[in-house]
Amino acid sequence: MPFEVAEASISEIHAAMRAGTLTCRELVNGYLARIAAYDKNGPAINALIVVNPAALATADSLDKRFASGGPVGPLHCIPMIVKDNFETRDLPTTAGSLSLSGMVPQQDAFMVRRIREAGAIVLAKSNMAEFAFTPYETVSSILPGYTKNPYALDRATAGSSGGSAAAVAASLGEAALGTDTGNSIRGPSAHQALVGIRSTMGLTSRDGVAPLNLASDIAGPMARTVADAVAIFQVVAGEDSADTVTARSRGHRAESYVAALNADALKGARIGVLHQAYDRESTDPEVVRVFTAALDDMRRRGAVIVDPVAVPDLDAKLRTAGGCNQFKFDINDWLARQGTRAPVHSLTEVIASRRFHPTIQMRLEAAQAESLPPARNPGCASRDQFRAWLRTSVMALMDSLHLDALAYPTWSNPPRLIGDLNTPHGDNSQLFSPSTGFPAITVPMGYTRGVLPAGLQLLGRAWSEPTLIGIAYAYEQATHHRRPPASTPPLR
Repeated sequence: MPFEVAEASISEIHAAMRAGTLTCRELVNGYLARIAAYDKNGPAINALIVVNPAALATADSLDKRFASGGPVGPLHCIPMIVKDNFETRDLPTTAGSLSLSGMVPQQDAFMVRRIREAGAIVLAKSNMAEFAFTPYETVSSILPGYTKNPYALDRATAGSSGGSAAAVAASLGEAALGTDTGNSIRGPSAHQALVGIRSTMGLTSRDGVAPLNLASDIAGPMARTVADAVAIFQVVAGEDSADTVTARSRGHRAESYVAALNADALKGARIGVLHQAYDRESTDPEVVRVFTAALDDMRRRGAVIVDPVAVPDLDAKLRTAGGCNQFKFDINDWLARQGTRAPVHSLTEVIASRRFHPTIQMRLEAAQAESLPPARNPGCASRDQFRAWLRTSVMALMDSLHLDALAYPTWSNPPRLIGDLNTPHGDNSQLFSPSTGFPAITVPMGYTRGVLPAGLQLLGRAWSEPTLIGIAYAYEQATHHRRPPASTPPLR
């Protein structure tokens, strides 16, 4: 029987290749067939901006290298989807904006280079919320129409990495790279029954990624299983001289994140239920039901659930935190580095081009109006003071109760109808992980309305990725909530 690429894991792909029943060309062809059937046709998921025309040639090269010397690396021939704000030396990088149409960078982003060196194939670039502005929907000016949630075609994918998530959920690629400033790895992953990892600030490089806010931006993997996400994380995590924030990771990077995949990791784990992250009047009862079941499942596997836990004085401190819009300064620096390859060279020129989706005009103009750079902006100083307080307070909370992780639903509400920006969104990812710089992982925890995925989010201390990975993996192996969307079945 031909190898079935839908829902295939990295380990299954590599086992078939070692057995001689699958070539890299056959694998890539399988994904290309699904893209042809489902991305712009059939359910028309509309997740991809461009498919790599050299994918099959790269596959042939990898087959030759496999025949002569075995796999190139741990991601040998893994076809990956890359969000369109990652620089790729052979494909356009537009951050979802017509103002950057046709721009092909000079080199790969750090993470893209790492996955290629490990043997992966950049199969396609995915749609995103333009310039990564919104966590709620995936719409841009570079690709007409919205990206659809393959679990319910009238539902949103969240943002801004919604194209990456929809593509992986529909098995248009094996896994993906996304970015997360406040939500954008974890939210789309939760909406589409995926695993998404936001690392400790400084453990992963943002070099070569179009920025939204470098005080919060992080890049990382999105996959259908914890094991696949961790296999990619193992490759992309680490220090990078081109992103000075990664100097913080020195001495903190684990030798093997894959070694943390322990199905018994819930035994004795102490997990606090952080109601402040999700408990509000608009929280959907079905999400609460699914989350309560997740807590029960973790208890049955030996976890100690501490419920509730709270950060003291959080509401009062939130009222003192200032606003800091640094997009203009971050994007201008990135555009300047593109040189003559970029059709625009500043936010001023982006606005003047009028080549962007009308929904982001107010955001662009608000960013342009900011006159003070972050280092001289009192709002940014106030924000940073709040973040320092929150880091200390979350650590004190976890230390006082001897907690290994904090848990909450990734979103308090199901995915909204496409175009609906009025009903409660339920995004719970914006505050704790971005503001502390601490790591967070989302893993599927079940479904609401029968078909709409919900995610369990686990937040840990700085550099505690191995602990979070172990808990997430043990929970996944105990529950196996992930199931493929009905809209994109295996091809005959």
